[in-house]
Amino acid sequence: MVKPVSDVDPVTQANYLQITSEHVHFDWTIDYDAKFISGSATHTLVVQEDGLSEVVLDTHSLDLGKVEVEGKQVEYTLGTLHTVMGSALHIPLPAGLKTGAKVTVVTHYKTTKGGVALQFLDKEQTQGKTFPCLFSQCQPIYARSLAPLQDTPAAKITYTASVKSVLPVLLSAIRESPASTGPPHGGKEIGKEVVTYTYKQPIPIPTYLIAIAGGNFRYREFPKPEGKEWTSGIWAEPELIDAAYWEFEVDTTRFLATEETIVPPYRFGVYDLLVLPPSFPYGGMENACLSFLTPTLLAGDRTLTDVVVHELTHSWFGNGVTQAHSTHFWLNEGFTTYMERVLLKVLRGEAERGFSFIIGYKALQDDLKRYENQPRYQRLVIDFEIGEDPDEAYSRVPYDKGANFLLYLERLLGGLDVFLAYINNYVNTFMGKSITTWQWKDHLYEYFKNNGGDEKIKLLDSVDWDAWFYGEGLELPVKLEYDTSLAKQAYELATQWDAARSSSDLSQFSADDIKDFNTNQMIVFLERLEDAYAALPSTHIIQMGKLYGISSTPNVEIRQRFFELALKDPKSDAANVFAKEAAEWVVGHDGTNIVKGRMKFCRPIFRLVNKVDKELAVSTFTKERESFHPIAQKLIERDLGLV
Repeated sequence: MVKPVSDVDPVTQANYLQITSEHVHFDWTIDYDAKFISGSATHTLVVQEDGLSEVVLDTHSLDLGKVEVEGKQVEYTLGTLHTVMGSALHIPLPAGLKTGAKVTVVTHYKTTKGGVALQFLDKEQTQGKTFPCLFSQCQPIYARSLAPLQDTPAAKITYTASVKSVLPVLLSAIRESPASTGPPHGGKEIGKEVVTYTYKQPIPIPTYLIAIAGGNFRYREFPKPEGKEWTSGIWAEPELIDAAYWEFEVDTTRFLATEETIVPPYRFGVYDLLVLPPSFPYGGMENACLSFLTPTLLAGDRTLTDVVVHELTHSWFGNGVTQAHSTHFWLNEGFTTYMERVLLKVLRGEAERGFSFIIGYKALQDDLKRYENQPRYQRLVIDFEIGEDPDEAYSRVPYDKGANFLLYLERLLGGLDVFLAYINNYVNTFMGKSITTWQWKDHLYEYFKNNGGDEKIKLLDSVDWDAWFYGEGLELPVKLEYDTSLAKQAYELATQWDAARSSSDLSQFSADDIKDFNTNQMIVFLERLEDAYAALPSTHIIQMGKLYGISSTPNVEIRQRFFELALKDPKSDAANVFAKEAAEWVVGHDGTNIVKGRMKFCRPIFRLVNKVDKELAVSTFTKERESFHPIAQKLIERDLGLV
């Protein structure tokens, strides 16, 4: 296996190896009407190289004002715009700087509508339809459109912030004032009076975890488990706060307290959740201290709260031990997905862990097939070219191929107890650091050499590392078996429907078939039909949708799978029947406005509808384009061949 000659982040223009930002103070004012944030970012930088003449920061679509170095205004230069990386901001430094010296640099600026990090929503796009809203999404490389930064996970920072706003403001940090548990907006009139919100993040984090949200949010604290110093609660618009609190109140603190029995203690002090408006493009985002969540998780029965397991697990894997850059994204997501499933085993048993791997494997297969014409993106380790957009490769591959790799190593090296001891050592060794795959592999060998000797080293030497890191195609390097006990009933029902494909008499099926199924069993049933068998006759799909109530269910995970089954054969009657319903569903025209925007749903549905009726897919998206987050806009346009 040949390691890359250089492991410098390929999508930053910052000279972070020569001078490193260690702390940033943000002084911001939010203008909801004009839709920008203005203010300054004050960097405390540490020189890593004698005689350094400049610091280079990443920017993208920022309106820059003056720049000061050590209190004096300086002339800066802004490089040519690169579509992906933005424009490098070159700032001169005082002469004669020595390694270890600290320099203060202040940049004054405001954001613009061309930046991807921020989405401002009109009041009509919120749940309450009374006040506007904004939220950020900085992963993977969009923090540079929120502020001039060394926008690479290789350079972690602490930060503080002072934010003036007429609406409540949340950041990925610990609030200092006004108190979260006090009156909303510090007792001032929401929407009219300006309040200054102050925050601090004392734990160094990668810049992609800088996050801000402003809107008519309310807070409700969860009961604190006995003996825990951290606090946890939920934020949402007042119209959703009761439902959101009920949905997550039982599981969130239980998940976090249980995780602390497996890995070292939680370090960030606060673990809050924020339910955002529907255009938030992901299921969740693990911003430090404050996980952003999609409203699609508000199922009303607590069946979709496992997303929180994933996001809080990032507190150790990603937020704590961090990828050096996007080439090593699997270290964030593979470890988090693997540990998420370990936690499910601890909470609910091995069958639940196996069930989660089964569902994940189907999602992995779908994305591997999607990249058959771009096999580089089927790899676990993608050596991105300089300036290559990491969002082009965003898929389930780093999540599920990574989790399966770790499951394989767990079984190879002696089982879960042995591997969890290693995981704890890994976390303790690299906590607070940003690492590469090669550092991880070296540590893995070192640990098992010290805890198993030659026997374990022989096992590690038997691993086909190139196949796991650089393997392409639709199969894993090693076929893994999962516990299928919870999937058995779902598989059997799918087999019955397949066997009945040539019959016009469907009286053998009834709503009782699924009366004892949970959400995951329904997902596996539908995925099994879609993946393992030829497309069912349209009459059968239409009847199934009505009989089981899945063509109109408010459970977004189940409805998504039903549409995927119905649109499997783009020339079928079922596809013609359900294409318009599916398109309307993902843009909220059928009344389920919580769906619109989450890419897990809208991207696959638009791709399927596009195969059935390209004009329908394009016209539906085009009409609603501006209500999608800029990241979703970009990726859906590519899916539909519009760019």
